[in-house]
Amino acid sequence: MTSVPAAKVGSDSESEPTVSDRTIQREMAPSGPRRAGRGLSDRILVAFHHACDLRDFEIAEQLLRTLELLVTRRPPEPDADRRRGLENLVAAHERLWQLRHADASHQA
Repeated sequence: MTSVPAAKVGSDSESEPTVSDRTIQREMAPSGPRRAGRGLSDRILVAFHHACDLRDFEIAEQLLRTLELLVTRRPPEPDADRRRGLENLVAAHERLWQLRHADASHQA
């Protein structure tokens, strides 16, 4: 097995881009057409379910509001995944409602 030389992280020389310089350039570069909010809404939905699993309903509710904002705002172009997003939003509301009411019935 051959060893790979470590990447240079910082550099005083302006002629050779460093790892962090390349990362910043890649992240700042325009990335072609994307579906509006799709990746972000999926990540928020995952975070919502994680908060529910941890029974942190306050955070889950905030994430749900953010997800609702993303799903219900008018997209810049017609989006075929909007229905899927709305179905996920409804399912998330149902899960939070069921978890909150299950806690209330156990406390009574």
